[in-house]
Amino acid sequence: MTKELRRLSFVILAMFLSLFVATSWIQVIGADELAENAANTRTRLDSYEIQRGSIIVGNTAIASSQPTDDRYQYQRVYTDAEMWAPVTGYYNPVLGSATGIEKALNTDLSGTGSNAFFGEIERILTGQPQQGLSVELSLNAKAQRAAWEALQGLQGAVVAIEPSTGRILAMASTPGFDTNTLAQHDSAAVNAAYDQLVDDPTNPLYNRAIAGSLNPPGSTFKVVVAAAALASGDWTIDSTLPNPARYQLPGSSTQISNAWGGTCGDGETTTIGQALELSCNIPMAELAVELGDKAIRETAEKFGFNSVFELPLKSTASKYPSSLDDAQTALTGFGQGQVTATPLQMAMVAAGIANDGAVMKPRMVDRVIGDDFVTHEEFQDEAFDQVLDADAAQAITAALVAGVSSGAATGARIDGVDVAGKTGTAQNGSRPHTLWFTGFAPADDPKVAVAVVVEDGGGKGQSGSGNDIAAPIAKKVIEAVLGR
Repeated sequence: MTKELRRLSFVILAMFLSLFVATSWIQVIGADELAENAANTRTRLDSYEIQRGSIIVGNTAIASSQPTDDRYQYQRVYTDAEMWAPVTGYYNPVLGSATGIEKALNTDLSGTGSNAFFGEIERILTGQPQQGLSVELSLNAKAQRAAWEALQGLQGAVVAIEPSTGRILAMASTPGFDTNTLAQHDSAAVNAAYDQLVDDPTNPLYNRAIAGSLNPPGSTFKVVVAAAALASGDWTIDSTLPNPARYQLPGSSTQISNAWGGTCGDGETTTIGQALELSCNIPMAELAVELGDKAIRETAEKFGFNSVFELPLKSTASKYPSSLDDAQTALTGFGQGQVTATPLQMAMVAAGIANDGAVMKPRMVDRVIGDDFVTHEEFQDEAFDQVLDADAAQAITAALVAGVSSGAATGARIDGVDVAGKTGTAQNGSRPHTLWFTGFAPADDPKVAVAVVVEDGGGKGQSGSGNDIAAPIAKKVIEAVLGR
């Protein structure tokens, strides 16, 4: 072979390799991005020929596709649609719209992503019809039903987490809506149903568990403030604070009181532990001022505040603001002022304490599988941050157990189980209170951490309380997870 031919051969080989790498990149690495590109109408039209994969909880499909005789070939169908709406969302090929897991894992479910590439090649070679991949969720069907049923008639949400892994066991939001009405192939009917939901003043399209209009967390945030104190090394659960019946916010004429108007116990001083157990506002406000907003914010951020999480559903960030003055910082000591939170975030707070101070990233998908049950992708547990050490976490746990057994959170008591928990009754100006509970159980071997929010005072105006309304909801979810 002449020198010129050898050189030409190398050039042709290099061009072939470049073309091979480029096409492989497009078909495998870049497949998900291309499939989700709004301008890629061919992929969307091709996906109609593919039977979309199922969304599975336990061994049951809560979203599946059934054949139709229209151009879209398959109709998406949801089981217990309102209960699972915040999880599945809906998929509508007519309008090209999707929400929830349907949107977040669309490329897998539609069989157009990188996970489906080699399966697609195999089906081409064997002549079998292509199918989308299915998604197995981490959720617990019994816990989800317990949360959903307990929330009926209320505007609220529940999130339950497995503390050691971050796996989400329940995500319920009420009022709900029937996702089947937004998945049908009659565009006029879908638009009419959607407009009706948008106009509903109770906002059923909100996923209150992870988004929507965020609420002040009230006294559930006292757990974060206590954690900041113990993590500093300067305070213990038995550290004392002044115990007046009224407290004037620093640099302000405004005075605050404990919910019952008296002192936090009978002494001239009280402890951090007693303030948690009895849910006292004044000592936690005093403690917040002593710690300063920077220390509280840093601890809050280790729990997940000011962060967005992709579960793969995208959460709204809970907020602990910066540059607060002492009066504003004092208010955040008992979850008022400018601090706001989702139930997801407050469940992460409880889960972090339950997990010896280690906060896990929340997730709600276990694996992506084919119709032959072969796993194409498995999702792993991932640590988020270490908030405080195990001894400090256990000290807070003891105070929270006392709060449920004989303190301010008795609505969550379960016979034979030590439940650790904290209620919250957050003020909203002249509007009804927002009611909260967050906690975990069993306290000595935590299997589940729960957060509950109930808006609009639970229908009881200013007389509703977290202990009366939110705590019993959490109790039912805990019992469902523990099989009681």
